[in-house]
Amino acid sequence: MIRIGPAGYPKGSRGPVDAVERVKRLGLDALEVEFVRGVRMRETNARDLGRRARELDVSLTAHAPYYINLNSDDQEKRERSVDRIVATGNAASAMGAWLIVVHAATYMGRDPSLATRAVIEGLSLAREALDECGGRRVTIGLETMGKRAVWGTLDEIAEVMTEVSGVMPVLDVAHVHARYGGILRTRADFDDLIIEYGSMVGRAHLHMSGIEFGGRGEMRHLPLGDPDPIIFMDAIRSSFVDATVIVETPDPSAGALLLKDLLQISNSGRDI
Repeated sequence: MIRIGPAGYPKGSRGPVDAVERVKRLGLDALEVEFVRGVRMRETNARDLGRRARELDVSLTAHAPYYINLNSDDQEKRERSVDRIVATGNAASAMGAWLIVVHAATYMGRDPSLATRAVIEGLSLAREALDECGGRRVTIGLETMGKRAVWGTLDEIAEVMTEVSGVMPVLDVAHVHARYGGILRTRADFDDLIIEYGSMVGRAHLHMSGIEFGGRGEMRHLPLGDPDPIIFMDAIRSSFVDATVIVETPDPSAGALLLKDLLQISNSGRDI
């Protein structure tokens, strides 16, 4: 099953439960709850959201705050980063979400291998704290990043997975496209990336948007267009049995609806 949904609540939503109901009314079946500015949701609200999402068969994930850098020079900032991951995981557990998305680190001018070691150390602490909470086990999803100064390639994430349990990559397709100068052009390009990613996961979780990029990689997210969403959806349909695609365009709900239409056309066998 391929699920599609927006990053964040649809426009006009009046709280978490109303948001998931709007997602369902739009004909979508996934929602990534955005805690990017901080984890601010009461446990009762999280449980209400999770209950309603289960009733409506909408799959939930959550995005951790942007203010995370497990490779910071400042030990206090590293500790706060771990705390933010744990807080996101606890909120996700309360709402029944299966995965949290994390931007883990920047290189800080250091050798990438040192950043990877710092990520392993920080995530080991976060994983231990989450497991001690005794709630529903939540997977930590490390997002592939679009800026070349930011930690987060598939190879780096794979190294973390060898040492920390309960971790997987979240494939942001636009980020990969931007980081490597517009690498995704043909169906073979998409297939190569998705095969590599698919070998690392069971249940797939992906992000998609258009993107503007330059010599340093990602600049800003755009409406769907580049990388090509048509080729992307056909490749996803052919590659995964169980996948969720979260759309991060400037209007995520509209972008998710477009991807849903492309998936339905692809499933029907008609030319897209």
